[in-house]
Amino acid sequence: MKARTGPSTANWVRRIVFGAVLVLVVVIAGTAFRVWQVARDNDRTPADAIVVLGAAQYNGKPSEIFTARLEKARQLYAGGVAKTIVTAGGKKAADNFTEAQAGARWLTKHGVPEAATLPVGEGNDTLRSLRAVADQVKAHGWRSVVLVSDPWHSYRARTMAQDLGLDAWAAPTHSGPVVQERSTQARYIFRETGALLFYELTKSPADDLFGTSMS
Repeated sequence: MKARTGPSTANWVRRIVFGAVLVLVVVIAGTAFRVWQVARDNDRTPADAIVVLGAAQYNGKPSEIFTARLEKARQLYAGGVAKTIVTAGGKKAADNFTEAQAGARWLTKHGVPEAATLPVGEGNDTLRSLRAVADQVKAHGWRSVVLVSDPWHSYRARTMAQDLGLDAWAAPTHSGPVVQERSTQARYIFRETGALLFYELTKSPADDLFGTSMS
């Protein structure tokens, strides 16, 4: 009787490759699900500060996407979620205003006292902006923040804020051009999934690499 032999080398290679692909698919699908899940949050738990992630502004006037974020922050402030709104975001070389300044100006024009705003005009991507915000938050003796951004951006922003030592949760905007069409939603979920996985692997910003800068 012929002796039974184990799987050939080729079979083992196929199994290893299949297993690696399966793990990769599970990781990507799980991350995409978390991006989608956190996008549906609307956590109004009281915090030390509300943090609005910046987006494009035009000579001090926030873009439509940025305005939607600022309006959500204004509603949270009016609802007593926090006594201070931190606006984040730097500027391009030719700009007259930082995103943070444009955001703070919009808020004061719409009923938020100037003393209740804290513009932090540093950083041209999510990670660098949040690093500057975290420094200011800690300098004021605060620790907890509720993050306001677009839905699909919220999980990555929350992950970064927590890595920077903040107690952070998300209250994304659910209005504006980013959330109006399903095709737009799917595109941003795809981009944010890639950007988040890149960040988790490298701890580096991926806004430019994946085109995730919301403007």
